[in-house]
Amino acid sequence: MRHRFLALCPAARNVRVVLSSFAALALLLLITACDDGGQSESPAGDRPLVGLFLFNAKDTYIGAVSAALRPRLAATVELNVQDAQGDPILQLNQVDGFLSRQPKLLLVNAVDPKNAAAFVARAKKATIPIIFFNREPDLDVLRAYPKSCFVGTNAADAGRMQGELIAALWRAHPEYDRNRDGNCQYALFQGEPDNPEAQARSEYSVREAREKGVSMSQVGANLVCNWDSGLAERQMAALLASGASKEIEMVISNNDAMAMGVIAALNQGGYNLGEKSGPFIPVIGVDATEDAARAISDGKMSATVKQDGEAMAEAIVAVAENALAGKDFLAGTKYAWAADGISIRIPYSPFGEKESQSPRAKGH
Repeated sequence: MRHRFLALCPAARNVRVVLSSFAALALLLLITACDDGGQSESPAGDRPLVGLFLFNAKDTYIGAVSAALRPRLAATVELNVQDAQGDPILQLNQVDGFLSRQPKLLLVNAVDPKNAAAFVARAKKATIPIIFFNREPDLDVLRAYPKSCFVGTNAADAGRMQGELIAALWRAHPEYDRNRDGNCQYALFQGEPDNPEAQARSEYSVREAREKGVSMSQVGANLVCNWDSGLAERQMAALLASGASKEIEMVISNNDAMAMGVIAALNQGGYNLGEKSGPFIPVIGVDATEDAARAISDGKMSATVKQDGEAMAEAIVAVAENALAGKDFLAGTKYAWAADGISIRIPYSPFGEKESQSPRAKGH
């Protein structure tokens, strides 16, 4: 009888409608709270929805690429930016949540390149293109899905260029060989332990220096600092405290962020003070960030290798526009596939005293 009364009573029907509305609203709020959603860069309208997934927005180089990329894309698409903060599980969850919005394209700077198969499987299921950039995945995974490609650099080239810079500095500055034994005693700061790019830079920098005639002798093991300036500073400070500074004649860093951490620790120890007098240990990085360029100009850092964030952003936009238009990735662009047939490679270039637009301080 109670159910029959509710069915016949108009007031009861109104109560049920109100309660249903509140329930629906509560469910919507719950879904919204569970979905990070990222940061929208442009109004939706009729523009295609594109997701930009960053491994860590605080990374200096990725920040530069993102800054160059976002205004270019936001002009023509609804761009949603999500920062994984170095968490591979979070990044997978971000992509899963975003796919429910039926996007047209994924741009992925993977926290863990080994997750490429998982990202590709998701893009394939959604029948949308996916472009990886900067952190190189297994290219065989990409070959299995025609709507995928990679925009990045050749990590070994960065290492080789560092090796060339090491050799040039060692020849030009005989005073760097402080113990006069003919060997370059070096400390090496590595980005990540299993990252192919970090491994390649570490290996080829030393190999190229040796091929250029420099006798290289490592002090301790590779110092893994996860591309982080603060961690590199602490590691270098520990080396200085241990007395290793008496041995180290060169510091090789996989990126400029770690190089800046090294220099901060050296400064605290009285080294690399630029125009001020004092001892100097040459430091070589990769990226040519603004901080590194300034450190080179100030005489606190020797050289770096430029990884062109603007050029990478330009290439990503070009292939993204073609992907959204249903065209071949390279149609009508100035780019060509690398020998692997699935990637676009942005070249590196050396960056030192000349490029910093200021002479190095004397008295090193």
